[in-house]
Amino acid sequence: MLALRLTRAAGPAVQLRRLLVVAAAAGTGFLLLCSLGHALTHPDTAGGSALRLAWCAAPLAATVYLAVAVARTDPGTRPRTGLSAIGLGPGRLMAVSAATTAAAGTLGSLVALLLFLQVRGDLTGRPAGGALADTYAVGLPLPLPAVLTLLALVPAAASAAVAVTLRPSDRRPAPAGGTGRRYGRFGAYGLAARETFGAYGRFGARRAATPAGSPAATAAMTATATAASATPTPAFASGSTPTPAPTALPRPATADLPWGVAVLAAGLAVETMADRAGDPGAPAAGVLVGWALTALGLALAGPGLTQLCGRLLQAVRPGAVRLLAGRVLMEEAQRIGRPLGVVCAVASAAYAAAALHGADGSSFGPLSTLGGLLVAGCAVATLLTTAVETKQARADATGALLRLGAPATVLRGAAVLRSAVLLAVFGPLTLAVAELAALPLTRS
Repeated sequence: MLALRLTRAAGPAVQLRRLLVVAAAAGTGFLLLCSLGHALTHPDTAGGSALRLAWCAAPLAATVYLAVAVARTDPGTRPRTGLSAIGLGPGRLMAVSAATTAAAGTLGSLVALLLFLQVRGDLTGRPAGGALADTYAVGLPLPLPAVLTLLALVPAAASAAVAVTLRPSDRRPAPAGGTGRRYGRFGAYGLAARETFGAYGRFGARRAATPAGSPAATAAMTATATAASATPTPAFASGSTPTPAPTALPRPATADLPWGVAVLAAGLAVETMADRAGDPGAPAAGVLVGWALTALGLALAGPGLTQLCGRLLQAVRPGAVRLLAGRVLMEEAQRIGRPLGVVCAVASAAYAAAALHGADGSSFGPLSTLGGLLVAGCAVATLLTTAVETKQARADATGALLRLGAPATVLRGAAVLRSAVLLAVFGPLTLAVAELAALPLTRS
C-alpha cells in the first residue's frame, strides 16, 4: 500500500521514467512469448527455439539495468533524516523500491500478454498473418505454467536487482582498539567506537554528518586540515589526543580498467573463433557470447576511462572551468562510466549488424528489429537517467557554488566541456570496437 501511495504521489518526470520501465518490460515479455510460440510451432527444431530464447537475454538484461537506474533516481524512496523514527529506515525504503519496480514489471508483462493474445486472435478471433504467423502458435493451446514463468522473469529479476543494489550497508570501518559496544536501536547499523571524554565538543560532533567522498565533504576535510595545520598544538595535548580510526578508502575507478580491457579482448576473440566454426548454429551462439563479453568489458572499463578523462582535463595548469569539469568527472566516474560503456557496446553492435546487413544483403525481421530497438532504447534511457541521478547528487555542491558567487556560465561551460571530452574519448573507442567486431563477420 505504501508503494502504491508513493507511486501516485510522484512527479511527471518520475512517472515518465516508470513508464519507460513498463514499456521495456512489455517489449521483453512479448519477445519471450514469441520464443515460446516458435517452440510450440516447431517442436522438431529445439536448438533454434533455444537460441531465440537465449537472444532474449540481452533485452532482459537491458530492462533490468534500466529498472535499477530508475529506482536509484526515485525521490520518493530516497533515505531522509528522521524517516527511521516512523519506521521508514533504509531497509523499508529498499523494500518499497523493490515493490514499486515489481509493480512496473508486472504491468509491462500484462501488456505483453494482452498484445500476444491479440496477435494470436484469442481476443478478436482474427489472428495476424504474415511471415511471423508461426511464432504466435496460432490455434495451439498455450501452456499456462510456461507463460507464467516467462512473464515472471522481468518483474522478479528487476525487483531482485533493485533490492541488491539498494540494500542498506554500513560502510563505517570497525574500531581499531576492539569490538566496541552495540547501542540498541540507534546503534543497529554497526558497532560504536569508543570516544574519550571531550571528543564530542573538540572535534565538532554536533555538526550534521556529510557523506564521505562528496564535494562538500572534501571541502570540509580540506578546510579542517588547513586550520589544524595552521593552529599550534599545546604541549600537554600531545599525549591525550585520541588517534582517529582508519577510514575505508573508496575503490578507485581505474581498478577495473585492466579487467575490462581483458574481457573486451576475450569477447572479440570469441566472435572471431565463432565465425570460423563449421557448425551452422555456432556463429549465432558465438556472436551472442562474444557480444556479451564485449559489453561487459566496456562496462568494466567505462569508469576507469571516465576518471582518466577527468585527469586529462586537469592537466597542464587548468583554469576554473577545466578544474571543475575534471573534478566532477573523477567524482562521478563510477556512476556515469558504466552506462557509457554499455552505450558504447550497443552502438558497436549496431554498427557491426549494419555492416553485416550491407555485406550479405540479408534483412532483419520485425522481432530482431524490436529487440535491437529495445536494447538501444534501454541503454540510452539508462544513461540519461544516470545523468539525472548525477545532477541530483551534485545539487548541494552546485547550490554552494552559486551562493559563493560562481557564474552560471562557468557551470554550463564545465558541463559542455565534460560532454565534449567524453565524446572525444568514447566515440573513437566505439568505432574501433565496432570495426574489430564486424571484421570477422563481413569477410568473404
